[in-house]
Amino acid sequence: MSNQALVQEFQRILGKEQVFLEETDRATYAYDAAVLEPVLPALVLQPRSTDELGQVVRLCHENSLPLTVRGAGTNLSGGSIPGRGGAVVLTTALNQILEINEADLYAVVQPGVVTARLAAAVEARGLFYPPDPGSMAVSTLGGNVAENAGGLRGLKYGVTRDYVMSLTFWAASGETVKTGSRTVKCVSGYNLAALLVGSEGTLGVISEIILKLIPLPADRRAMMATFSKMSKASETVATIIAQRIVPATLELLDNFTIRAVEDYSHAGLPVDAGALLLIEVDGHPAVVAEDADKVESICRQLGATQIHVARDLAERDRVWSARRSALPALAKLKPTCVLEDATVPRSQIPAMIQALEAISRKYNLPIGTFGHAGDGNLHPTILTDRRNKEEWARVEAAVDAIFEEALKLGGTLSGEHGIGTAKSRFLEKEFGTGTILFSKKIKAAVDPHNILNPGKIIGC
Repeated sequence: MSNQALVQEFQRILGKEQVFLEETDRATYAYDAAVLEPVLPALVLQPRSTDELGQVVRLCHENSLPLTVRGAGTNLSGGSIPGRGGAVVLTTALNQILEINEADLYAVVQPGVVTARLAAAVEARGLFYPPDPGSMAVSTLGGNVAENAGGLRGLKYGVTRDYVMSLTFWAASGETVKTGSRTVKCVSGYNLAALLVGSEGTLGVISEIILKLIPLPADRRAMMATFSKMSKASETVATIIAQRIVPATLELLDNFTIRAVEDYSHAGLPVDAGALLLIEVDGHPAVVAEDADKVESICRQLGATQIHVARDLAERDRVWSARRSALPALAKLKPTCVLEDATVPRSQIPAMIQALEAISRKYNLPIGTFGHAGDGNLHPTILTDRRNKEEWARVEAAVDAIFEEALKLGGTLSGEHGIGTAKSRFLEKEFGTGTILFSKKIKAAVDPHNILNPGKIIGC
């Protein structure tokens, strides 16, 4: 089919207003939140129903047209940057919460539902959807599933994969595939949902998601512990976990990040602190009280200079909102903000903090470090100006050093941001040649024309 004929067929399926051809429109979808070169898509398509989505996938397959599915575009590893000459398929119009089942504790959603919208909808019914990526106010659930998104509550509650009960998706050739169930137990057939979660849109196009819900915690207590040094704060994190205490959240901020966040949010953070731990315990009121006392005691033993317990929900929400603003706060300081997510075993957090400080000195670069320290997921953030070629070369070397150090400590390249194109060249170092070859065989089998988000994760 000629290019013009193909465009006309897309317009017939979707309507002309849902096929974006103007360069100014297409440029909006040429990049995501990663610091990578944009790629202008050939066209942008916005289906408004799952049937239209399936027809788009089928037509792309028949014409070997690469397609990259995109929600809000908050991806931090280049996963939603389109392939050259390909199409971007927007899921933003597929944004319905189809069901919230209070009896069986699940929600049925379309991929374009914003994460925070679902969280608020289920909380209004006394239920809880725990995954809370930093971008949850704008990120979509389809993207969360594709990236296996984590968040602040990952330490206690896990990540997106722990809540996916069932998926319906379009195979590359256009067939509907269903996997999983509305039941708590399901061992029928291959666990295709586990294969799709975290596959970054390279194996199928998600059209419907069933997510597990849990009861809302009866009580919560949030506190902020101030430390003079990052080393003391990181040792405290390791000690809390070693003492078999599992907070709902256990977040770490260095002084550089504290100052940036306070200037951005005016939340009342102590700007002279060397490091902060933001901690929340939740559950039954008696357990919350006991765990909070234990955590406070550990913090004091390890050198906390001050511990402030939130007086009410408003104060708690203000502090957590400030923490979620860490990335935009840092991004304001320099033209280019490189956010990584080096993740190590929790016992290795002190060693990783030391390594990041050494990398900052070696490459003469400011690195603000914050993140989900309770599960070992740190976010070293390098502030720079990509137009300065000499400095950018140091940044690239520093990023390589961060990855090398994380792997040396028994960690992983990504705890929640995904591999995309930004980290694909390192994947073999983490898993070995056999894993890459096996993954490529799976990709070739389910997507023989290689149209589904080509070039991501395994480089094909």
